[in-house]
Parts: sequence; structure tokens; C-alpha cells
Amino acid sequence: MKVVLKDGSVKEYAEAKSIYEIALDISEGLARVACAGEVDGEVADLRTVIEKDCTLNILTAADAKGLAAYRHTASHILAEAVKRVFPEAKLAIGPSIDTGFYYDFDHAPFSREDLDRLEAEMKKIIKEGKKLEKFTLPREEAIHYMEEKGEPYKVELIRDLPEDAVISFYQQGDFVDLCAGPHLMNTKQIKAFKLISSSGAYWRGSEKNKMLARIYGTAFLKKEELAAHLEYLENIKKRDHNKLGREMELFTTVDVIGQGLPLLMPKGAKIIQKLQRWIEDEEDYNRGYMRTKTPFLAKSDLYKISGHWDHYKEGMFVLGEEEKGKEVLALRPMTCPFQYYIYKASQKSYRDLPCRYSETSTLFRNEDSGEMHGLTRVRQFTISEGHLIIRPDQVEEELKGCLELALYCLKTLGIDQEVTYRLSKWDPENKEKYLGDEEYWEKTQDILRNILLENHLPFYEADGEAAFYGPKVDFQMKNVYGKEDTAITIQLDCAIAEQFDMYYIDPNGEKQRPYIIHRTSMGCYERMLASLIEKYEGNFPTWLCPEQVRVLPISEKYHNYAEQVLEELKKNGIDATLDKRSEKIGFKIREARLDRLPYMLIVGQKEEEEGVVSVRSRFCGDEGQKPLAEFIEAVWKEIRTKEIRKITVQDEK
Repeated sequence: MKVVLKDGSVKEYAEAKSIYEIALDISEGLARVACAGEVDGEVADLRTVIEKDCTLNILTAADAKGLAAYRHTASHILAEAVKRVFPEAKLAIGPSIDTGFYYDFDHAPFSREDLDRLEAEMKKIIKEGKKLEKFTLPREEAIHYMEEKGEPYKVELIRDLPEDAVISFYQQGDFVDLCAGPHLMNTKQIKAFKLISSSGAYWRGSEKNKMLARIYGTAFLKKEELAAHLEYLENIKKRDHNKLGREMELFTTVDVIGQGLPLLMPKGAKIIQKLQRWIEDEEDYNRGYMRTKTPFLAKSDLYKISGHWDHYKEGMFVLGEEEKGKEVLALRPMTCPFQYYIYKASQKSYRDLPCRYSETSTLFRNEDSGEMHGLTRVRQFTISEGHLIIRPDQVEEELKGCLELALYCLKTLGIDQEVTYRLSKWDPENKEKYLGDEEYWEKTQDILRNILLENHLPFYEADGEAAFYGPKVDFQMKNVYGKEDTAITIQLDCAIAEQFDMYYIDPNGEKQRPYIIHRTSMGCYERMLASLIEKYEGNFPTWLCPEQVRVLPISEKYHNYAEQVLEELKKNGIDATLDKRSEKIGFKIREARLDRLPYMLIVGQKEEEEGVVSVRSRFCGDEGQKPLAEFIEAVWKEIRTKEIRKITVQDEK
């Protein structure tokens, strides 16, 4: 047989050989670092026997797929360590992930001290240099095998496989785990690893199942790579909005209020207020939108007409029970059906379109407990929502307008480079989940695809991510840990008007169905605040800061002048405060830096006599003395233009 290698060279063998044996034939050095193989483009275990002509790429930890096998082996070593240290623990699943690996156990939560003990045990297992050996069993034997070992989660996984399935296991010494592989040949190949953290995780991701204890870890071939990764993790922890937002007193959560229901504290509420006023003014005065205000809940009848009752009920908060014959209400997961009835309140002609409705909408969605995180995944949130009711000939122009508005918002906030674009399509394998036929979906998806192409925006396509009534363009953003969420969405809907009997009168006096664009201009305010915290590490652009200037009198003697300065700042629309505490000025300056203030104005005898202020900023440090009017003019311009100033001095925090 002929084996074509990655560099194009060919190896010929008269008999079947495993991938590992071929790696060894190429060089002992390659065999030592081999993690897996890629046979005709498919990842395969090193123990896989090659029996016919093929292309073969030997994967090492330098390859993403090889590193995944390397980390997967580390997860098995973790599992063995847990069974040694905590024999009563039950094994669930332990895959590799982009940042390392995790393993779920039916066990009490693991402390940092527990993780340290497990790390020490893992080092012992690695030092023992156990071979990893693969074997298979028929399904029924595999079930019996895991039942004897007292591993109910493994039994459940096997029972979900077809009856004729052949089940694979990997064994290292006395430890055996259900696994499809691939894996390294020997535990000794793991050179550098670290257990990062532990958290709760529902079995199979469903809150209906038991909460398990998950351990996260990572592994690298070189200690230097591990050290660099751990330093990176420490740096991103500093930017994690869930940590930083609480430290800055922007938001908090309380158990007795509920998961996914954050409390915006005064500083956080101030930032949201600034965002909201900006967006509402932009839409109302510059983009031709008409503002609406609609109820937070409605009868189930409304959602049955829209289709949400059939397609989205599990994600809604329902009040009342239908079987008891009482009126059933539900908190709104979206605003569109409400705005349709505003449209229907009076007859519209073709001249009245486009009809652009906007609303700062508070919405409610019944997210799974395991999915909720800080401000990015919550059960109550507010979005900059809008619905455009348009004629078919207006589709392209209005979609471009929605896209331009979204891009303007992102650029103004300084996060346009953090966004990726996704064309979210229907799933043709599950047509029953959607309104409309195949022709409808292909037509609407083509319209959105062409808009993205015409605007030269790089995008990828994803089946099964569309709304049930139409495709959409999703603006995707990642948090500091790499988790991706949708920031902004623009959806085209050519089907729902029929269900609500929406129409307009065309030039011939005939009734016609309009199309609808569902869109957000800036998306969810809470999620956007989370993104901004992480983007700027809390050092927001001046216009967004809840406190833009702090006046710092050197001593009590200058409080009157400081009060005059404060009054002038506030009269000019600048968010300013006065620190009148009897602390030394150095202490006040350090605290202002820790509070991430853009500007401090220090006032004393000289400043009062000359009618000036001494300016310190996080951008340039000590900016010297300036007339108060000059300072106000410069800062007001920065706020009005929403300038994003760069920090040019080393932060002294």
C-alpha cells in the first residue's frame, strides 16, 4: 500500500501498519511527539491500522487537532486522579475544549485545595508512564461492564447508542474509561498541565438533570506555553465583566431575587441611561423612527397568532394554566406582535411605507440556569428594538439602512473590530420548525446574503440559527473567555404579515402584504455594557463614564471655590462630583485613579486666585493649569463628539 505524507513524499508498505508504527518509521522523534493522525482528512487514533492507500498527516501538539488529543488524554488522567483521591465520585464526560479540557463528576463541589491534591496525583500518574490501550465491546457487554464498575452516567451514554454499536474504551493501568478517542500512547507524554477551576454543570446541559461538579484544566507540550497561557488567564480575569463590573459597583446579583436578574447600581444605570438616550435620539431624529411603548405581558392568544406559542413557549414565562380554564398570560419575549397592532390601528397606503417603529423594550426569556452569566445571559433584559413595515420594493434600501445604523453604533462605541458577521439560516432537515416553504427561505436568505456581499462584510453561514419566521444577520461578539454571543441582529420576515392580516393599499387600490424587518440598533443594553466593560477594562470613553470629572480641593479652605467649579461643570452638562473629605490630596488622587475617572481637577490657593484648575487625566497625566472655561469647552467637545481618547501615559494604579 502507498501512504502519501503531508510533504508529498510516499511511503510504501507490504503489510498493514498502525499510524504510530508509520510515525516511528519516519523518525523516532516524530513518534515521541505524535498525538493522532489524519487519514484522508479524518482524525484517527495512533493505534488505527492502515490497510490501504491513503494520505496521512501525523498530528502533534503543534496542530489544533493533535493538541485536542493531547488535552483529551490529560482529561483521562484527571479522571483517574479523581477516582484515586475520591473513590466515591462517579464519572460523567471529559472532552477537550479550545482552551484545554474539562471533566464532569457526580461529586460534591471541588475546592482549590482539592484541585491541588488532584494535580499532585496527576503528576504521579504521568510519572508512572502508563500505556493507554484501546479495546471494544458489544453494546450489551459494555453496559454490563460499566454497571459492574458502578458508573451510571457511562451506562446512560451507552444505552443511547444503537443496539448494534461497538463500544470503545481506553485503559491506563487499572483505570478504564468509555471513550471514542483519539489518545496519546502513554501518560508520560503529558509535559505541562494545570487545573484551572471548578464549577457546577448540569448533566447533559439540562437543568432538569442533576448538578455535577466540573473541573476545568489545560495542558501544553511545553512549560513555557503553559506559563504564558496562565499569565493570559490572569490578564483576562482583570477584564471579566462579571468580576470587574461588581468591583466597580456597576451591577450586582442577589440570590433571593433570582438568577439572571441583575441589579444595575447607580453607576451602571447611568451608563445604560446614556446609551439609551443616544440611541433613542439617533433613531427618532436622524433615522425616521416612531417611538412606541407596549405592555410587558399579553394573553396567550397573541403568541398563538404570532407562532411563538408553538415555536418558543419553552423559552417564555407563562402565567396561569390553560387546563384550568383561566386566562393565560405570558411575559413578552419580544415586542413585534404588539407593534403589529399599532400598525393595524389605522389603514395604511403604499405612501405610508416604510413605517419604522422603535421601542426601548424590556423582554423576558426563560434561560436555562446553566447558561446564565453576569450581564450577557439574563432572564430580563432591555434592547434597542425596532420593526420596519415595508413594501417589497423597499427591502434592499431599508436593510442597508438597518445595517448602516448598526455599524454606526459599533464604530461610535469603538467595538466595530471585535464583531464577526453570521448569516443565520433555517435548517432544511427540520422544516417543521419554521414558517414558509423552501422557496421562501432560499429567497429571503439570498436577499440578506447579497446585502452582506454588497457591503463587503466578511461573513459565515450557519444552518439552524434563523428565527422561525425568517433568516437574519447576526453580529457576533466574543467575551474575554472566547464565548460567543449575538450583539445585534437584523431579520427579514416575509411571512408573519399573513398571520396578523397586515396589509397596505397599493396604487391600484388593492390590498398587499407588507414585509417586515426585525432589528436592533445596538442590541441588548446589558450585554453591550458587559462588552464595553471588557473592551475598556472599565476605562470607558469620557461620554459614557458615570462620573466624568472629580473636583479635589487641597484642603477645606478651598471648598467654596471647589463648589463654584462643580456648579459650572454641572451647568454645562458634565457629570461631576466633589470630594470634600479631609484626606490628603495624594490619597484623593489615587482613589480617583482606582475609580477610573477620566479627569480630576485639583484646586488650591493658586487656582482660586487665578480662576483656573489644575487638570490631571488618565490620558496624559498632569496636564497643567487651565482656565475653567477652556477645560469645560474641551471636555464638552469630547463628550459631544463621543471621542475615544487614547491613554498615552502609564496608568499609575
